[in-house]
Amino acid sequence: MKKIVIHPITRIEGHLKVEVTVDNNIIKDAAVSGTMFRGIEVILKGRDPRDAVLLTQRICGVCPEPHAIASVTAVEDYAGLSDKIPENGILLRNLIAGTRTIADHILHFYILSGLDYIDPAKVIELSGSDSDRDINTLKYFLEQGYSSPFLPRDNYMDYRFDSRTTGAIVSHYLKALDIYRKAQQAATLFGGKWPHDAAIVTGGVSGKLTADKITEFIWRAEEIIDFVKNYYLPDVMALAKTYNDYLEFGKGCQNLLAYDSSYKIKSPDGSYSDVLFKGGLVNDIDNYSELDISNITEDVTHSWYNDYGALHPADGETIPASDKEEGYSWIKSPRYNGKVYEVGPIASILTTYLGKKDSGVKKIVDDTLSEIGGNISSFYSVAGRHLARALSASLIADELLKWAMQLKAGEPAAVEYNTSSAAGENGDGKGMGLCTAPRGALGHWLNVKEGRISNYQVITPTAWNASPKDKDMQAGPYEQALIGLRIKESDSPIEILRVIRSFDPCTACAVHMITPRGELIGKYRIV
Repeated sequence: MKKIVIHPITRIEGHLKVEVTVDNNIIKDAAVSGTMFRGIEVILKGRDPRDAVLLTQRICGVCPEPHAIASVTAVEDYAGLSDKIPENGILLRNLIAGTRTIADHILHFYILSGLDYIDPAKVIELSGSDSDRDINTLKYFLEQGYSSPFLPRDNYMDYRFDSRTTGAIVSHYLKALDIYRKAQQAATLFGGKWPHDAAIVTGGVSGKLTADKITEFIWRAEEIIDFVKNYYLPDVMALAKTYNDYLEFGKGCQNLLAYDSSYKIKSPDGSYSDVLFKGGLVNDIDNYSELDISNITEDVTHSWYNDYGALHPADGETIPASDKEEGYSWIKSPRYNGKVYEVGPIASILTTYLGKKDSGVKKIVDDTLSEIGGNISSFYSVAGRHLARALSASLIADELLKWAMQLKAGEPAAVEYNTSSAAGENGDGKGMGLCTAPRGALGHWLNVKEGRISNYQVITPTAWNASPKDKDMQAGPYEQALIGLRIKESDSPIEILRVIRSFDPCTACAVHMITPRGELIGKYRIV
């Protein structure tokens, strides 16, 4: 038996530690730990509910928009505003979240994970006076001794792309940086500065909507859509074909959970009652069922928090206990009916494919599986997660111009929030905000007493996926995806990194709990 510890995992958001036990190159057990202690939930207590949208976005600087959407949705649920958001407000939220989600997926593939599969030696071989300027730029970094965006060349890396494909994907690396920037600029036209959009507010989206802004967005969106369709998706397809064994690699728990997305679609009756991605559950590869939010609980048996039993997030507590012997992570363990579920793009794609039976989604999924020679089970894998993420970006890209064309310049995009509209005496009440973040199902639960926040709980996608073992010793999705994995080189276990990065971890989101500033908790002091 050999123990391998990778700490920290690089090229992800936040601080993550992976410890595995290996016997004859097979991983027998795994423990995934969120090691950084930070947070928002307690800070929100006693504040005006409208403050939540600004503070919860500080949970993460990479994916703040889903927190903004979930937060204002929870407040609107509490205040009775859910069906009063103007059409412009609905469409602008679609455009802000959609464009930033596409940017996030592009960032993940080209900058954080995809180049795990690119051989730096081939990059140097391809470079020269007549070669692509992007390849020569990357050659310069390699010759200066930088390993990023690549891992060191002297490690076993299992590179398989031929020189032509290597050159194509590497040349798209710097183009991806440019498109990422342009996507953020496009969303900023409506959302305000980034990160942490200021324009997403309770009741809609603030600011004056002009024809110039709409035109500028459309102009930028066309280039973004072109990159998704003609660069990003084909590159991910090339990965799935070349590393076709990775369609069976890193399977995980194979239970999927997704919420209805916040991307609202106009129904035939003119209302926005439909959604782009339908929520639900998938079990046994292709068995779809509806989701009951009341069945969600959080377990803290192996988390550094006081044990309180399995509580629904609306009743959740966050009481740190850093010296807890059973604990090994600052991440809690969300469960559905006591079972482990993976969230993320494969969940959103398959719950929509199986539950909504949308013809557009069915076509793109069936065409993709046909091209790679796979089936639905192929999505439950390392390459499948990359594929689902690219398909998600493509489906959102298909809607961007439609949403932009439906905007009406000069008309309001928000309805005024009125505390007197809140349900309950003296402003007492509660609300729930659910949405689909780039990494999967995100939920905010709000309790208000006398017009002030009395409790606030957040379950992020990475909390679902990177969760530690629960009271029944059920491993979380990351851990299950590692257990049973065969690695070829224990001194350079690239397979572990490829599995973890396929989930696109955002540990900063998953460890968002905090105590009053400066309070000492065990060996940790919050400053």
